Amino acid sequence: MVHFVGAGSGAADLITVRGARLLGEADVVIYAGSLVNPALLDYTKPGCEIYNSARMTLEEVLEVVKAAEAAGKTTVRLHTGDSSIYGAVREQFDELDRLGIGYDVCPGVSAFCGAAASLRAEYTLPDVSQTVIITRTAGRTAVPERESIPSLAAHGSTMVLFLSTALADKLQGEMLEGGYAPDTPAAVVYKATWPDEKIFRCTVGTLGQTVRDNGLTKTSLIIVGDCMGERYLRSRLYDPKFSTAYRQASE
Repeated sequence: MVHFVGAGSGAADLITVRGARLLGEADVVIYAGSLVNPALLDYTKPGCEIYNSARMTLEEVLEVVKAAEAAGKTTVRLHTGDSSIYGAVREQFDELDRLGIGYDVCPGVSAFCGAAASLRAEYTLPDVSQTVIITRTAGRTAVPERESIPSLAAHGSTMVLFLSTALADKLQGEMLEGGYAPDTPAAVVYKATWPDEKIFRCTVGTLGQTVRDNGLTKTSLIIVGDCMGERYLRSRLYDPKFSTAYRQASE
């Protein structure tokens, strides 16, 4: 059996209870060593075989899984954040289906949630933004033209960008082209929720300079949007003038 486990946003204690239990029961762990906090490996039991997938191809990962299955062992495939976002898991699922190897998925806390916590931000604010766009800018890996940064920026929604820090100058130009004002609030969160986390607040117009000045190239999220500004409307959910299924308006 293979368990795909989301490692969480960085801090070792932000893995789920289920994820920690699966790590503790695993005979084999294949972890995304370029992004996963190695402190999470402390959850493993003595004698657990540990492999760093940052140095492996998909085919090499599958060979380890097949050997574990043949030996009746349990494998945990430990992915950063939540594996459903830029986790390259679909290709693994398809190969395991082809091989007849059973697997399941344990969700994790995505870095975009960890970054919001670190920023003390609410991505969805009444009268400001009710949509969060999670994306990346095109680099060595292309994105569909319909999902280009200018086309997404035209919505003016909250945007969270993975895998884009090294292309911050290009990204800044594309966001301005798409319609974000230069003074739109932005932030770069380096290693969200890790012990060495750093937060750099800026604007869309100063994003590229902020990234260059601080030597940021990877392991960072970029958040853009007026959700980090001062203006918003109070939620009607807790408004005394608003009735819900659980209480009547009191004013």
